[in-house]
Amino acid sequence: MASLSVLKFSWLLMLSLLLNSISGLLLSPNRKIKLGKFPPACTRIECPSYDVIYDAKAYEIRRYNNTVWMSTTNIDDISFVSATRTGFLQLFDYIQGKNKDEKKIEMTAPVITQVTPSDGPFCKSSFVVSFYVPKLYQPNPPPANGLHAQKWEPVYTAARQFDGFVSDDEIGQEAAALYASLAGSRWADAINKTGSSDPTSSYIVAQYNSPFEYDNRVNEIWMTFNM
Repeated sequence: MASLSVLKFSWLLMLSLLLNSISGLLLSPNRKIKLGKFPPACTRIECPSYDVIYDAKAYEIRRYNNTVWMSTTNIDDISFVSATRTGFLQLFDYIQGKNKDEKKIEMTAPVITQVTPSDGPFCKSSFVVSFYVPKLYQPNPPPANGLHAQKWEPVYTAARQFDGFVSDDEIGQEAAALYASLAGSRWADAINKTGSSDPTSSYIVAQYNSPFEYDNRVNEIWMTFNM
């Protein structure tokens, strides 16, 4: 059974997604933190393990091996915050036992949202929200209606960290900044070969913190590729 602290974390994260844009106003726009290479939340709850392949000033190259995620179907929305809220509510029900095995599952981090932006400012983008399945259930995740398991084996990821509360306006800028920092590298070539000619047309936003942690907040932009 999920512990009290994990349940509290889950409820707080759900509230954060409901109030994200409002909560962000409580922080100074110039308030920055020194980001570590391993999110502090992962010292408290389970996170996927990875190997660091390359460490640069502005990004990190990782390899995730045989990692299983429980994911929503595509969610069409004009807002990242709204779509992530919708997806997380489905995943929250899942970890609370609304799955075919009626298993209650410990909260993990990060919650990730795969973003496929629309072609225009007033068109809906496509989002898939995913929950990292704990090691206990990695071999055989409990199934659930409306959700599906995604298996990464292995996946390479370029990751850029940023702080604060994630907003709709920010994520595209962070994705563009990550790709700009990769320019001219073999990692950029691999990303180009793996996906679209415009890598910022699809990326992942990873959120690690419970909502009312105002210090040491860590978010990441991921661009995945094959080697």
